[in-house]
Amino acid sequence: MTLLQYLRKNGLTGTKLGCGEGGCGACTVMISKFDEKSQKIQHLSANACLAPLCSLDGYAITTIEGIGGMKHGLHPIQKRVASLHGSQCGFCTPGIVMAIYTKLRSSPNATPHEIEESMDGNLCRCTGYRPILDAARSLSNNKGGCCRGSGQECPCAAAEASSGEPVVNNNTTKVVSELKSAEEEMSEMGRTEPIFPPALMRYQRQSLEFTDKEVSWFQPVTMPELLTLKKTYPQARLVVGNTEVGIETKFKYFEYPVLVNPAHIPELQVLSFDETGEHAGLTVGAAVSVNALRDFMAELKNRYRNTERHYITRGYEAIHDMLTWFASNHIRNVAAIGGNIVTASPISDLNPMLMACGAQLKLTSADGGSRVVSIGSFFLAYRKVDVRPDEVLESVFIPIVQSPLEFVLPFKQARRREDDISIVTSGMRFVFERHATNSTAFVVREASISYGGMAPTTVFARRTMALLTNLEWDQEVFDKQVFPLLREEMNLPEQVPGGQAEYRMTLAVSFLFKAFMIIRQQLLSLDGGDEEHKHREELPPNFVTAEKPVSHGEQQYSMRAKGIQHARPVPHTPSDAERNIVGQPRMHKSAESQVCGDAQYTGDKPLPSNALFAVLVMSQRAHARIVSIDDTEARQCPGFVTLLTAKDVTGNNHIGAIVKDEEVFAESIVKHHGAVIGAVIAETHEQAVYAARKVKVEYEDMSPVIISIEDAIQHASFFPDRHAIIDGDLEARKGEAEVHVQGSVRIGGQEHFYLETNNTVVFPLDNGALEVHSSTQNCMKTQNFCASVVGLPAAKVVAHCKRMGGGFGGKETRSVFAACVAALAAHQLQRTVSITLERDVDMAITGQRHAFYVEYAAGATKDGQLKYLDAKLYSNGGYSLDLSQAVMDRALFHSDSCYKWPALHVRGFVCRTNQPSHTAYRGFGGPQGLFLAETVIQHLAESLHMRPEALRVRNFYNQQGHIDRVHFGEELTNFYVPRMWDEIHRVADIDRRRADVDAFNAQHRYVKRGLCVLPTKFGINFTAKFMNQGGALVHVYVDGSVYVTHGGTEMGQGLFTKMIQVCAQAFQISEDKVFTAETATNLVPNASPSAASLSTDLYGMAVLDACEQILQRLKPVREALAAAGRDASSWESVIASAYYEHRVNLSAQGFYALANDRCGYDWDLVTTNNAERGMPFNYFTQGIAVTECEIDTLSGDTRVVRTDILMDVGKSINPAIDVGQIEGAFVQGYGWSTMEELIWGDKDHPWVRPGMLFTRGPGTYKIPAFNDVPLDFRVHLADTENPFAVHSSKAIGEPPFFLGAAALFAIKDAINAARAEKQAEGTYYPLDLPATSERIRMACVDEITALCCPGGETKAHDFRAKGSW
Repeated sequence: MTLLQYLRKNGLTGTKLGCGEGGCGACTVMISKFDEKSQKIQHLSANACLAPLCSLDGYAITTIEGIGGMKHGLHPIQKRVASLHGSQCGFCTPGIVMAIYTKLRSSPNATPHEIEESMDGNLCRCTGYRPILDAARSLSNNKGGCCRGSGQECPCAAAEASSGEPVVNNNTTKVVSELKSAEEEMSEMGRTEPIFPPALMRYQRQSLEFTDKEVSWFQPVTMPELLTLKKTYPQARLVVGNTEVGIETKFKYFEYPVLVNPAHIPELQVLSFDETGEHAGLTVGAAVSVNALRDFMAELKNRYRNTERHYITRGYEAIHDMLTWFASNHIRNVAAIGGNIVTASPISDLNPMLMACGAQLKLTSADGGSRVVSIGSFFLAYRKVDVRPDEVLESVFIPIVQSPLEFVLPFKQARRREDDISIVTSGMRFVFERHATNSTAFVVREASISYGGMAPTTVFARRTMALLTNLEWDQEVFDKQVFPLLREEMNLPEQVPGGQAEYRMTLAVSFLFKAFMIIRQQLLSLDGGDEEHKHREELPPNFVTAEKPVSHGEQQYSMRAKGIQHARPVPHTPSDAERNIVGQPRMHKSAESQVCGDAQYTGDKPLPSNALFAVLVMSQRAHARIVSIDDTEARQCPGFVTLLTAKDVTGNNHIGAIVKDEEVFAESIVKHHGAVIGAVIAETHEQAVYAARKVKVEYEDMSPVIISIEDAIQHASFFPDRHAIIDGDLEARKGEAEVHVQGSVRIGGQEHFYLETNNTVVFPLDNGALEVHSSTQNCMKTQNFCASVVGLPAAKVVAHCKRMGGGFGGKETRSVFAACVAALAAHQLQRTVSITLERDVDMAITGQRHAFYVEYAAGATKDGQLKYLDAKLYSNGGYSLDLSQAVMDRALFHSDSCYKWPALHVRGFVCRTNQPSHTAYRGFGGPQGLFLAETVIQHLAESLHMRPEALRVRNFYNQQGHIDRVHFGEELTNFYVPRMWDEIHRVADIDRRRADVDAFNAQHRYVKRGLCVLPTKFGINFTAKFMNQGGALVHVYVDGSVYVTHGGTEMGQGLFTKMIQVCAQAFQISEDKVFTAETATNLVPNASPSAASLSTDLYGMAVLDACEQILQRLKPVREALAAAGRDASSWESVIASAYYEHRVNLSAQGFYALANDRCGYDWDLVTTNNAERGMPFNYFTQGIAVTECEIDTLSGDTRVVRTDILMDVGKSINPAIDVGQIEGAFVQGYGWSTMEELIWGDKDHPWVRPGMLFTRGPGTYKIPAFNDVPLDFRVHLADTENPFAVHSSKAIGEPPFFLGAAALFAIKDAINAARAEKQAEGTYYPLDLPATSERIRMACVDEITALCCPGGETKAHDFRAKGSW
């Protein structure tokens, strides 16, 4: 049992289950212990999902509930995160709060850098991190000063309001400097932190043994005891942090009958340093944690920094720097050095460093005593090491650097800098002596070059090391001899497991080149060297040895006046009322309950004692016939109740979002890897997981197996509907064009990675009905399909959703099948049933953003006037239709971006493949269409030898005041992009920064910067006409309090908060009097899903309609009170009179349906005038992003230097929430376009089982982390109008998402600068999405890429990295 399981089973549900592998931080807690050596209490953050309960003997555990709550008051950290808008969906928030709390508890004076680092193991999918970072830094006693200067150049200075309206200008420095620290707040509140239990300070750990039927757990406290256990149980697995064994048992299904925890054995906790003698060096006990070693090495560095022998710690400094980027802070706190070595990961960060440093391992056994093994000979084969069954690794010895002419360097590259497994990692050590005849030259006396990620084990480049020995450190020698040999030695086959063969070889050589350059500079500087050369030569970057940068944010908006509307009649009637509640930057209404863990999610619901748990039985084939299902072994498992399959469905087994082409349980054929065949029902979730593994399914494989878009095109496997938008005379416009381009681009999919996975709890009621509580964006569909599958009328099924821990479209339709499974089980067994999809299962089977492949041809005049765009768009829809056609439709609608194309022809093909059904995701196809347009703009601009920004601005819609129609026929009114373009140029100082980027690139060879100014317009509506409707219910109670409910669901986007503001504004009462609780189908029926960014528009107007009905009924009451000379201004008095004296109905159902002429598009209408088909969008939300990126041309590493966003939100209902949506959407879009890469078992990845998703957890799939936030992140809200939505606001959830792609185009700008230096700028090259480190590095063609690409320089110029599309 893990600590997390224990906590949640005992009602402490504030600690969340996000991934179960220590990769998301949702389960972060503080573990505290009394350290006998230092006689101090140590506070450490840790992942409760990995921590075995047995391992915590003698520790005090503090959870989110232990530091503050709604009942007894919030802790200052909780208050600050809430008040600074750092909690949206809130599922990740308790873990983040605990990470901050632990850091400040142990170090109240933590620097901004240290605070950011403390959260490197926590993920947030909603906020974009910026408000959390501001909150965290403001809580430290160490505030720091203004980060940018003073006067007009300082973003901390207050902005001036040009409109005369009040301006809010928030920025990081202002927030940090003005707010009190957590320690100060606690003092003012008269509160103290919970004390460490005195009993634990006196506690003497003792030997422990826990045994059940499957596992025995031992905790020895002496070395002899440990050695005896290992002799008795030679196959026993040693566990300290459980960071490896926990993953093996959970995801690889390894079973270890005997586990031994040696963490408390003194010999294994040794940290000692001897600076003198033959064996001078550092001895590290095998159970020492990574962070303990790292801290000790930092202490050694500081101790010797200014001494004559400062060089002796160089090896430790290099290891320290590498460990800074090793896993996460929570993992480093508990993971043992010995475990990292013995598990022998071929991509370990630590082992190459130890090998390079010449580390020695001490192995000990009861009978054989001790022996010392060089780590260079320790790794025998994949995951196999030179440890005998009865031996344990006791300690590691790392020698000091012996000479000033000895250098140690660490290198790594991963998909994401922070908390990521390396693609390639390296440790290098070189010892020099002066040349015998040339005193200014140096010769290599000894070389150690070790790599991870280049073989089944960590390996030495032995042939290269041998060549380097006695070789002069000379550029020509390296170019002609060393690099070619290393490339040959580190050769990887094209289909190597893990893929990226060319890139990995390129990294291996690039790292050595970096080492050459860095050491050459250091050698020159030893005795003054060539000063001119030293100052002229640029050193290659190495983020491993650089300090993690600290970010800064700024948000600016005007407090808008007027813009209040009446709901009826339609079109909306303007009101003279002032915006006094609507328009205020209010805190998310659930934020305070979320920051303290009190907020209840579906999986937190208390269950009756007889509740059951469902776990899915899934296909292990991508396309096969089911021959048999055998549950014999499963039935023998503890807690097993039953197995449900298709034959047990009492209603209809067929479901589907639009077409019922899916099965709840596969009946005879499985059509994708992970297809649901059955569900095991058991007494506990863990028992159900175990029993589900024991269900045996026999298959008969079928063909073809179609995985990729390429496969589908080859087999003509498409869904039947094929929509197209044809606008303009293509042939005529081709004749007018003077420059023509054609090409293709691939757009990767994206995992939703909501922190709360899909889960449902179903309660059977005594009348045969069902109460379904689900984490869903779509209560209506949940209700209807649960009823259909069970065989009940919809009226007997009530679907509830209190809140979701994120959705992003992934819970619009794909949450429903899990709810159906639980509903069927609860109905049949008449017991409460809970189903929670594990993270890997959720990712593997619920679908993602659609991958696209696009072929295009386009043309323009020589002066940059666009003439035509002709494109075919292919999407990977998966095995069933779901919403794929509507997603493709929106891609077609957005394929113009913001530009007038005289002829635009786009055709869409939805591919039917053997992948899970792909589905809605923030933007719903719009980003893919926009990316097509901007890729073509980039291609044309490069062919025209002009900046893409110049081509963009020349071709905006509505030039010279003319109102254009877009390609699908809609008139483009209220188009603000041209005006905003001018404004962002001024606000973001683009012209100066463009010049600065060019100057930077001229001065730097190995680091390049790029700048992109990217506009967007995003259509707002459901494109299906019937969905553009919404209902609400408002109750006013006798005491004047108000309850509001509506059809929308809350997933962190602040919908409930905005609805409260709309209601309070209408009644002119305090928001504190308005309450809302949940979404439920028995309160507001037939609700459209919370999707398409439309919920505020629909439900805001429905709430307003209900309020105005009540206000109309209250009008006579107010008049009667006034006539009688009584108080008609008091809300409470009016309500009391209405009820007691006038018997007025104080409840109203509001309803809003978008006007018929402002929604709907008839694809089937045959016409040459697209305007006749309808108006798919009510209006467009627009925005512009200016993003500046920096790339390492030798590794592909990248970071966002600065982002400015100017966003059109109309007159915002809540600008703070809108800013949060903009920041969160941008960072999510940045992830989509640069690092989030799905890998499927397809032709390009034969090392993955066919059709299986390889990237199905945070270990392999990387979303942006805290360190990926733009270093300078500025958001401005534009001053615009919108008469078409509630109180002149605009939808904001999806429109900013595409602006994250500005990073990709800025990266391409930087790559172009690198290619220009290598005379590679003349040929256009496609940059597929995402622009991963591999694609960046391989696009920066140079001698190394030419060396590492089969086919040489020509192949390197045309290299296109593989991917899953």
